Amino acid sequence: MQIRQPIRNIQDFLLSTYFADGLRITIGVLLPSLIFAQYGMLKYGMTLSLGALCVSVVDSPGPMVHRRNAMLITTALIFVFSILTGLTNRNHYFIAFLLTVSSFIFSMFYIYGLRAASIGTATLLIIVLSIDDIRPWQEVMLHAFLVLAGSLWYTGLSYFVYRLRPFRLVQQSLSDSILEVAEFLREKAKFYHQNNNYDKTYADLLQLQVSVHEKQDAVRELLFRTREIVRDSTPEGRFLLLVFVDMVDLFEQVMSTYYNYQQLHDQFDKAGILSDYEMAIKRISYALDDIAFALKSGGTPTISKRLLIEIERLKIKINKLEENNQNQEYNTLGIIALKNIEVNIENILSRVKTIFSYFKLRRSEEIRKAEVDTEKFITRQKFDFSLLTENLTYSSSTFRHSLRVTVVMLLGFVVAQILDFSHSYWILLTILVISKPGFSLTKERNYQRLIGTTIGAFIGMGVVSYIHDKDTLFIILIICMIGCYSFQRKNYVVSVLFMTPYILILFDFLGMGTIALARERIYDTFIGSGIALLASYSLFPTWEHEKLKEAMIDILKANRAYYEQVIKLYFEKTYQRTEYKLARKEVYVSTANLASLFQRMFSEPKSKQLFIKEVHQFTALSHLISSYVATLSLYNKEHDFVFENFDALKPVSNNTIYLLDTAIENLEQGKSVIDNVPLIRLAESFTAVKKGEDLVPEQFDLIQKVAYDIYKLSVKIKI
Repeated sequence: MQIRQPIRNIQDFLLSTYFADGLRITIGVLLPSLIFAQYGMLKYGMTLSLGALCVSVVDSPGPMVHRRNAMLITTALIFVFSILTGLTNRNHYFIAFLLTVSSFIFSMFYIYGLRAASIGTATLLIIVLSIDDIRPWQEVMLHAFLVLAGSLWYTGLSYFVYRLRPFRLVQQSLSDSILEVAEFLREKAKFYHQNNNYDKTYADLLQLQVSVHEKQDAVRELLFRTREIVRDSTPEGRFLLLVFVDMVDLFEQVMSTYYNYQQLHDQFDKAGILSDYEMAIKRISYALDDIAFALKSGGTPTISKRLLIEIERLKIKINKLEENNQNQEYNTLGIIALKNIEVNIENILSRVKTIFSYFKLRRSEEIRKAEVDTEKFITRQKFDFSLLTENLTYSSSTFRHSLRVTVVMLLGFVVAQILDFSHSYWILLTILVISKPGFSLTKERNYQRLIGTTIGAFIGMGVVSYIHDKDTLFIILIICMIGCYSFQRKNYVVSVLFMTPYILILFDFLGMGTIALARERIYDTFIGSGIALLASYSLFPTWEHEKLKEAMIDILKANRAYYEQVIKLYFEKTYQRTEYKLARKEVYVSTANLASLFQRMFSEPKSKQLFIKEVHQFTALSHLISSYVATLSLYNKEHDFVFENFDALKPVSNNTIYLLDTAIENLEQGKSVIDNVPLIRLAESFTAVKKGEDLVPEQFDLIQKVAYDIYKLSVKIKI
């Protein structure tokens, strides 16, 4: 079994968006201070760096036009609020009022999406950092203009780096999404392992599916909103679009291979063939790893001969098993299932080979254009004022979050003034970065912050206590800065672990002491964390079960629309590519939303985990029905079956849609609308399974049965 080498993991990270972000932010923040320090003006350089740091908060991956606009809006806001804060911070009442109003308004930015929320965070950051910085008004104005210059410098740097390599971010993001699909495949391969824990594997698969969707959605936003790619003017743009489209189709094929694995093991463990399936799937996942690495490194991957041998060996083994089954040792249904899985693996391999072939044409004008209507796959965010006014109600979770942040920021300010620490703004900073709209997210970020700060403080104290060479300390400072900014999106614990030594070394350079500083940082972090966590539980709390009904209805509607598109392949013999792919995308989105919501419920108090068992069943059944529908789709598009007239299956498909509609109505009404819905039995001519195409009626029946289980569950869940 192949194991990805640690050296490849390191290379993957160094070529990733995370490290690129860390490097860019470090250069943007550090360079002004370094240059100005050479001329004895470190104080001015630090102010420029502060402006760069605040703007970097909004410079997360995404279309350049969104990043640029966000950075320019942030630049204007932090300039205005650094003046306002500087002119009012002598009076505790004025500054408390400014902090309170700003906390509410900027926390409401969450309704416009995460990037808008980060604009609010960046503005609050400049307010918090300027609270204790009391100076004459002339210096306040100079300080504000230096912050403005620093933020413009960083915006210019970010735009310059993008223009230097406009496709780089798309390559990195697409590579990351392919690595997630490879991980999903490896997890799915575990189903073919003897004595596997099916429940754990299934739970892990659901989490990975959430991750795959998030990564694919990020790539979709980048690809479809990048003008150079949408205009289709370069071979590289066409190449990236082709790879992405094929990877989404490939993921659908991976999703479709869902069977009763326990039955397969009961039948075929003694034959020893399932381990071959496991190895074949893993080999394909390693091929995807190679594609992902080549995208980031600019290389051309070659398909492994061992992979081709493994698939050919699997094909021979299943054929021999079928030939030697004269005495019916294995039932026909099991053999057909294995053959279908093998055909699906071959189809996945065929798509992998196609993606490999694109690399040979990567820089050629001959590379074809991908057929995709990009406009229909883009979700546009509204920025109208009415959306804000609509959310000024207690029923809005964003409104409650804003109220909570307002109260805790004011409370943190009062506590900081009473304690009178030398860096009391750390309490407010902790509250600012920990406070999230939901309890579970706040709790998770809280633990991460406490662990990272405590461990980082001890490491930082050790570094400044035992290393006195300034050059060595400066190198460690740069490493810590890059580590801090590289991991802030990937692993927050590690990011904070790097951040604390970086701050301590920085203050050491400024001659402001270290041991007492480290102790104070730990105290402030614990105080801020405690305030934020208690508030998220007791002050206008937002619980995940409040969003449960909407998420469950969304996934049922998405699965219904997806099923309707697939049955058109059988009853209408039509295939509307765009409509089909839009329906499939909605299934992925709604599945990811429900799975992540369900996962977050586990970190909430037991009293808030409503219908946890039923929701778990519902999530599993929703995933199962989408997998079965994907299988039904691939029977038509990928398998070499000769289809006859399936009109006799229309009553079954109509009943499936009726069951899903009734389940939706049950959830919307919060009660059982219809007491009993019967299952439609298959005609006897459809029940005998002798060859591959005989599985199509059975697949229709399986989907109907899962829809029936969902309907029965919707009767029990009263939200």
